Formats: sequence, structure tokens, C-alpha cells
Amino acid sequence: MQFFQIDDTPADIVKTFPKASDLFKKERIDFCCGGDKPLRETLEKRQIDGEMLLHALNESYKDWKDAGNIETDWNKVSSSELIDHILERHHYYLQQELEPLSQFVTKIFRVHGQNHPHLKDLHKVYHEFKAEIEAHLIEEENELFPLVRQYEETQDLADAARIQELNKNMEQEHQVAGDLLREMHTITNGFVPPEGACNSYRITYARLAELETNTFEHIHLENNILFKK
Repeated sequence: MQFFQIDDTPADIVKTFPKASDLFKKERIDFCCGGDKPLRETLEKRQIDGEMLLHALNESYKDWKDAGNIETDWNKVSSSELIDHILERHHYYLQQELEPLSQFVTKIFRVHGQNHPHLKDLHKVYHEFKAEIEAHLIEEENELFPLVRQYEETQDLADAARIQELNKNMEQEHQVAGDLLREMHTITNGFVPPEGACNSYRITYARLAELETNTFEHIHLENNILFKK
């Protein structure tokens, strides 16, 4: 019997089995911004073999469970605990990574841009993403997260209404960030450096791939778990 079914949503699958995000990322299946639609819709739209994907997904999940892995069920922790995890795992990472990665993106554009014109587009889109996500982090840390912590204590309905309003804004900003990441993925051919690329080129692409993975995990935790609490 298969644990995951064709009408499950990618978001719910990743809640149960976080490593499913690796398979979804490989197949370019959205599990964060648009992850609340049945898997069937995405598979039909993308003409992906659903039977093969579900088999791989369920086999991977079985192996993962048989190995004794235990993953935190974020649905069962408090909002404050989830916020702490998001700050430590995702906000801190972005705050430490965005500026150094900006320097790498700029460097390879300056050195290789004449021969690789796509690097001009990468430079532009990366810095759009950087500006968007930096402003987004500030808004979450200064307004949304403190308000959620306050609501846990007070259960004030006015706070709840304001949180719902902020959540809608955050989801819209997540969509923008996700679209920019997908654009960078396309520009870089899936973050695969060209043949003969120098070390700086390869490091830049590897760090962009890590940025994509971390940020999609970040958006998933907020859109599909925190905001739904």
C-alpha cells in the first residue's frame, strides 16, 4: 500500500516527509508557494509520469522510516518554537549569505559577462531577489513574528486579524521571491556551470543552488505551517 497518493498535495507530503522536497525540487514541482494543489494537477500539467514518481516517493519514504529517522512534526510545536527554527535555520542563513553571494555573482559577471551574456540577467535577477528578501525578513522580524508571539499569550482577536492581514502580504512576497529563484534556475540551466568554468563560477552556482533549496524550505514552513496555525 502506498502512503502518498496522487491527490495529496506537495505541501502536505513535505510536511510528513521533508526529504520529498529533494525529489520535488529535481522534478521542478512546487511544494511551497503553490504547494497546496493536488499533486495530480501538477503531474498532468507537466506531463510527468505520476506512477513512477509516486513509486519513487513511497520507496524513499519507506527506506527513510526503516532507517529509524524521526523528523520534527512542525504542526505539533508552538508557533513560537517554529519561529525560532525559521530564524535560526533560514533568516540567519540569508543574513550571512546574501552579501557574500552578491560579490560572487558580480565577480563572475564582470570577468565572464562578455563571453557569457546570461550572467548580466543573473546579476540583475539576483539583486532583485536580494532586495526583496532583505525587506521581507525585516518585516517578518519587526512586525509579524512579535505579533504571533504576542497572540500566543493574549489570544486577542485584533491581533489575530492583523496577523491574517500580514500573512496575505507575506505570501505575496513569497511568490515574488519564488518566481525570482525560478528565473535564476532557468538562466543558469539549473545551476549547472558551463564546461571549463573557473572555481569562482562553480562556487557561485553551487551557492545559488543552496540558496534556492534553503529559501524554498523557508517559504514552505511559513506558507504551509506557520501561517495556517
